[in-house]
Amino acid sequence: MNKLKYLNIIFLFFGITLYANASASKAINQVLQDSVYIDVDPIEKRHFEDLKDKYSGNDFIYERTINNSGWWTRFKQWLSDFIKNIFDINSDAKASDVTDIAIKVFYVVIFILVVFFIVKAIINKEGKWVFGKSSDKSIIPVTDIESNIYEADFKSLIASAERDNNYRLAVRYYYLLLLKNLSQAEIIEYDVEKTNSDYHYEINSEALKKEFSYTSYLYNYIWYGEFDIDNSQFQKAKTAFNQFLDSVK
Repeated sequence: MNKLKYLNIIFLFFGITLYANASASKAINQVLQDSVYIDVDPIEKRHFEDLKDKYSGNDFIYERTINNSGWWTRFKQWLSDFIKNIFDINSDAKASDVTDIAIKVFYVVIFILVVFFIVKAIINKEGKWVFGKSSDKSIIPVTDIESNIYEADFKSLIASAERDNNYRLAVRYYYLLLLKNLSQAEIIEYDVEKTNSDYHYEINSEALKKEFSYTSYLYNYIWYGEFDIDNSQFQKAKTAFNQFLDSVK
């Protein structure tokens, strides 16, 4: 009986002890949860890249200011806004990319046009294609005849002017043909900048000088005097030029 009493006392003691430990643990956890944890570990300093350079592309441009920009920048911004509105583009960055592409295409088109007109001018002036095939040498603009007397077919030009009853132009062609033949005969040295007096001084033969003076007079009177002549007057001038041409031969 005494032994049973002692066992009850021992179990009661252990129960009280376990209950006290459980209550203490619960209280400690509650205190830890309610308290603030203080981190005392050393702080490691971190270094970042230059974000300005890293995020400098068009995709990172959220606001554009052009008040202090140059005229070209303002023009590009205006064009970008125009394209953005026309094509209903939601992003300023995409609109700017489209604008850059459009400007590059414009430059290419201008370059092609410039090259085209340069080549065309060379072809018209030189009378040749790129591969060196000669064009019709008699087809030379009237304003360029004096610079191309050795390539011009004056007989065809004179015949064409006569068919059109353009006698003034025919007399001009006769005079240039005369200078061409005199130069080829080494009687004069042709230069587009020389005057009739210069050529007259270069001619050594007195007979040729006399004929040259008369034909030069006819040319100056008819061409530079802008006097219209009829067929009979032209025939007289034509005879004088042909006689001089025969003398040069």
